[in-house]
Amino acid sequence: MRVERDGDVAIVRMEAGRANAMNLDFLERLGALVDEAASAKAVVLVGQDKFFAAGLDLPSILDLDRAPLRGFMGRFDEALLKVFELPVPVVAAINGHAVAGGYVLALQADLRIAVDRDGVRIGLNEAQLGLGLPPIVTEPLRAQVPASSLPRVALAGELFNPREALSLGLVHDLACEGELLAKAVSRAKALAALPGAGIAHVKAGLRRPVAALVRANADAEAERWLDTWFAAPTQAILRAAVAKLKSKG
Repeated sequence: MRVERDGDVAIVRMEAGRANAMNLDFLERLGALVDEAASAKAVVLVGQDKFFAAGLDLPSILDLDRAPLRGFMGRFDEALLKVFELPVPVVAAINGHAVAGGYVLALQADLRIAVDRDGVRIGLNEAQLGLGLPPIVTEPLRAQVPASSLPRVALAGELFNPREALSLGLVHDLACEGELLAKAVSRAKALAALPGAGIAHVKAGLRRPVAALVRANADAEAERWLDTWFAAPTQAILRAAVAKLKSKG
């Protein structure tokens, strides 16, 4: 994982294993890179190969007890809020799958541009796993995705191809595979050219109330979310998913 510069734009390249699965190392590195990128006038997030980010690294956290898992999810909140509260424009170049926690990361950006490629899946499938959605998901989701899309996106936990994601408001634009990063950087540069003080003020006005709700509800909702994680039906689904992952090597 590294930061590159293209003029006034910092490009955060997420490169942490084939699928960019989100474990503690990923979250700590992401936080450090966001700090490094914060001096730029705009930021672009991009993954690698076929993945923007595949979500939580289930094999690394499945056997954690309640207290360590709560600690891990606290670090998840911190890393993503750091992206959400950046005072400069953030563009997510969704180059591949952005599922569950991976889409939650994309949701922290101001603008989401997805690759228009067959086979890519975007969305929040937690409900299909038996999991709830903590405030770091529900509050940015409510603020940035049309209410009419929430039954399919949040309640049903459907995953969508890029064109469906565009129609539902999960992403703002599409780009051909070879043009995605260039388009994302171009949009970031256009925003970076605007007076920074105004951008920072607008972002704070839009995002401060959302971040405050995430923090205010974090403790109580963490316990409710952990209840869904440790429920027997959910554990069976998660363990079957991990077994399938390990069988693929």
